[in-house]
Amino acid sequence: MASTGRIISEPPFRVGPTSRSLARAALAALHAPSILNTQPWHWHIDHDTASLRADRRRQLATIDPDGRLLTISCGAALHHARIALEADGVSVEVARLPWDDDPDLLAVLRHRGITQPTGHAQRMCQAIASRCTDRRPFAGVPVPEELLDRLRQAAEEAGARLHITRPQDLTSLAVAAGHAAAAQLADPDYRAELSDWARLDDSSGDGLPLDTIAPAGARPVPLRDFTGTGYGPSIYSGIDLDDRHARYAVVVTDADGPYEWLTAGEALSAVLLTATADGLATSTMSDLVEHVPARRLVRHMLGDVGHPAIGVRIGVPAPGEPPRTRRRPAVEMIEVVADPS
Repeated sequence: MASTGRIISEPPFRVGPTSRSLARAALAALHAPSILNTQPWHWHIDHDTASLRADRRRQLATIDPDGRLLTISCGAALHHARIALEADGVSVEVARLPWDDDPDLLAVLRHRGITQPTGHAQRMCQAIASRCTDRRPFAGVPVPEELLDRLRQAAEEAGARLHITRPQDLTSLAVAAGHAAAAQLADPDYRAELSDWARLDDSSGDGLPLDTIAPAGARPVPLRDFTGTGYGPSIYSGIDLDDRHARYAVVVTDADGPYEWLTAGEALSAVLLTATADGLATSTMSDLVEHVPARRLVRHMLGDVGHPAIGVRIGVPAPGEPPRTRRRPAVEMIEVVADPS
């Protein structure tokens, strides 16, 4: 058999229907969120299997030295692919971290036949195309509690928990974000890494274009300063407060290792897609867990029960469309082995 980086059949390559269905799922996974839009994964499709591997070349050495956020990002891509397959009426068996001696092989999906698509999967699959990170201030409308309950359920069904912060939690969350910002912005290696991935030109599909970065403004919990130049205004500065009705959540796992990070990514994807399908806007807040002292503060807020994997900001979207980040070309991220001729 020969190998090709193309995801469609072109002479002299032949790709059968099984490989095509897996390739469509890998294409859907390109829409998954990732730390600083690094998209640190690679798919290898060989007839009836799709293997998801971590792309360590795209790991953030300073922000993410242990690969926690890389693995969470890959977990989100895995969940996107699973949803696309379920919506396409394809049954798969999923093996997560199947080989101890190959830690970069995060998951293997094996085609098991055709099934009946569920309405839920089709609804989630539609959300894949429309979901995007929205760092704009949210509308001045509270998030309905029943929708937050649906997000909790989505996380639990994916194997994690979603802690929706209470009003008394906001101080702890704001302090954690502030500590992380102070420590990271004082680190020249962090500022250099941030500069490498937050850029004016997004023609490559890499990193965060600057028009997707949050506008300056006082918020209950400050967002990361992607410019690396300083701090946003304080909530005590006397100016109007943005995001008054934003809700904040933390994806929580029972343990803290690569398997749980992958699960956290799947749960994050489930939460974001459910929110999108229900008309809510979201943005992730990984800075809350990147800095170890900040992560400890968040864990203490959780009552020292479980391990915080990533934060999520949730709200009713403001009018208009938020700017979108581009994605890398599929040929760089998906490889399909041609079927025998």
